[in-house]
Amino acid sequence: MRRRSKIAVVLTILTGLGLLVGLNTLGQVTGFLARRQSPAERSALLAPHYRLLTPDTPPPYPALVLFSGCDGPRDNMERWATMAWRQGWASLIVDSHTPRGLDTLDLWRLVCAGQTLSGEVRAGDVAVALADLRALPQIDSSRIVLLGASHGGWAVLDYLSFVAGRPPPPGLTAWPDGSAEGNAAGLKGAILLYPYCGAASRVARDGWDLDIPVLMILAEGDLVTGDAPCRDVAERMAAQGRPVSLVTFDGVTHGFDQQDRSALSTLVYDPAATLRALALGRTFLDAAAGR
Repeated sequence: MRRRSKIAVVLTILTGLGLLVGLNTLGQVTGFLARRQSPAERSALLAPHYRLLTPDTPPPYPALVLFSGCDGPRDNMERWATMAWRQGWASLIVDSHTPRGLDTLDLWRLVCAGQTLSGEVRAGDVAVALADLRALPQIDSSRIVLLGASHGGWAVLDYLSFVAGRPPPPGLTAWPDGSAEGNAAGLKGAILLYPYCGAASRVARDGWDLDIPVLMILAEGDLVTGDAPCRDVAERMAAQGRPVSLVTFDGVTHGFDQQDRSALSTLVYDPAATLRALALGRTFLDAAAGR
């Protein structure tokens, strides 16, 4: 009887913990737990940690805005930013983690587990970074492309979903630039690398209305985000007339373009696949620049 009582207590505790985790996940995904900030307050949080690369040629420059995976900006963001820089583009790497104290090993794993900073909330970072970038005199605000990898791809896709005349992403009190339309002005496309498109994402439910080219690069058999949900989203959007290019790489893993990884990580860097992806991105940027 005593043993049964202990088992019952343990099961009750585990059930309670599971319920708390589930409720927190729901609160994070829906943005209910997000701290509300004005666009100016969010900008003040993010701007000190922006990394801007600009070409040596005369401005104004078209610009690529980059959003990392759930482990924060790594070498793949530098690699993509450098490619764009060589093409004559400015590149703005947005760090959503360090300003929130999520850059340490223990805490960024909570982002990956969906326990803090959902893609829906991070879509507000996309909106604010766009407004901040557009305000720079050396930037050609009529030629801007978004890039998101993994969790950053979730944020970019959910941003596109929010732009369709909806209220701003959760956590923002208003749209920067006064409206969704104003905030998205000048967007010429989006590049998504193995993004999350699962049930917790807004884009899986609502898709997007913005008529811009989208390049989605997936890894077949992706064991982290899964490739099937994004393929479904891409095919649904293409059927609705959106200009979506879907490319699936065989024989590579999630994060194939990221060499810098943590201990025990299942990510495997693939140099050949990385070069192929960068070539696709280069062609996409050339088209967005009107070349």
